[in-house]
Amino acid sequence: MGNQGTKMKSESILIEDCSQTVLAINDTMEILGGKWKVLIIACLCYQSMRYSELLKKVQGISGKMLSRELKELEVNGLIERNVLATSPVSVAYKITEYGKSLKQLTQTIAEWGLQHRARILKGMRQEKV
Repeated sequence: MGNQGTKMKSESILIEDCSQTVLAINDTMEILGGKWKVLIIACLCYQSMRYSELLKKVQGISGKMLSRELKELEVNGLIERNVLATSPVSVAYKITEYGKSLKQLTQTIAEWGLQHRARILKGMRQEKV
């Protein structure tokens, strides 16, 4: 009976760990969810960029969507907006120290994406044979 109780306790801890993990992932996805935010963060992890540069680099995003995503990232403390003293006025964005904590995540996602693409292409080549 003691062994059964220990097993149930271990399963309960695993379920609680899973619940905490799911909650943490949900919190993260609330901040980073959508198609564009991780791409914007990935770009800014390497260098500060003006709005127009981001618009070119993040292929497929509209100006309106980029503005919305940048505002949300700024509100969450992940990026910083700087108005440059140029004529005409331009705006540059840079990653914050807090935002830099996501660099490893963007690299992990990129690595997984490269591996996944290679796997898919390998499967397509094998189907042709």
